[in-house]
Amino acid sequence: MRRTIFNTPILTPLLRQGARLLLRLHGWRVVADQQALKLKKYVLLGAPHTSNWDGYYFILAALKLRLTPHWMGKDKLFTFPLGGAMRWFGGIAVDRSRANNLVQGTVDQFNASSELVVAVPPEGTRGRKERWKTGFYYIARGAVVPVVCGFINYPRKEVGMGMAMEMGENLKAELERFRDFYADKVGKFPERYTPPA
Repeated sequence: MRRTIFNTPILTPLLRQGARLLLRLHGWRVVADQQALKLKKYVLLGAPHTSNWDGYYFILAALKLRLTPHWMGKDKLFTFPLGGAMRWFGGIAVDRSRANNLVQGTVDQFNASSELVVAVPPEGTRGRKERWKTGFYYIARGAVVPVVCGFINYPRKEVGMGMAMEMGENLKAELERFRDFYADKVGKFPERYTPPA
């Protein structure tokens, strides 16, 4: 597996110690569903996503939990001069100019891997939108992997992973399940949150 911030010998153990220290200094707690932690392949949601600080806390939590998350991005993001840094932070380039799209490219990555965690912010942006982007659902269905509810909750200073959900055929019903899970999770700027719909 390619080296990232989450699996580089010598450096990653130091970063994990640093993450634990920073979380303690900030007064944040990392919580995780133990069954979800045992999974090798899944889509990891990141919600609510209302601030750049969300990514910071998610990275600290991933380091503490010993996760190796990746994210998919269009190949143009991975060119010089930032390409190396994007890959080191877990990015995987997907060629969107071919007949297949980002969803199919991600499904292909899952099918080619024995272990893969792909992080997706379903809101797609830090600003309020009309509805969640549903690519994560189609990735999970296509790759036959569960979706794990990654979350952040600013009032309680908690970040982590909730339960894993297998995706059924009814998208609307699945979005209702996500709406229930995230109902008590509050972002840094609650007015920017887009609930599942």
